[in-house]
Amino acid sequence: MPNKKSAEKELRKNIKRKAANKTFADKLKATIKANIKQINAGDKSVIEKMPLTIKAIDKAAKKGVIKKNTASRKKSRLMKRINSLK
Repeated sequence: MPNKKSAEKELRKNIKRKAANKTFADKLKATIKANIKQINAGDKSVIEKMPLTIKAIDKAAKKGVIKKNTASRKKSRLMKRINSLK
């Protein structure tokens, strides 16, 4: 337990931020998994949804949910799979 009032407030803020980041990260992960599932099935409609996924990855990196290089790696691997589909 925090000893100071300001430390208590920081703890509350951290708990809220952690929850928001987890929600965002879970949605991102679900989106990426759904795209990979469609790619493995050979569904070419995933190509049209790709910009939304890329946007979500970039947004997560900007918010600090994932690191910049992690975002870059995820986008690269996803695009590699998309290009193999064509």
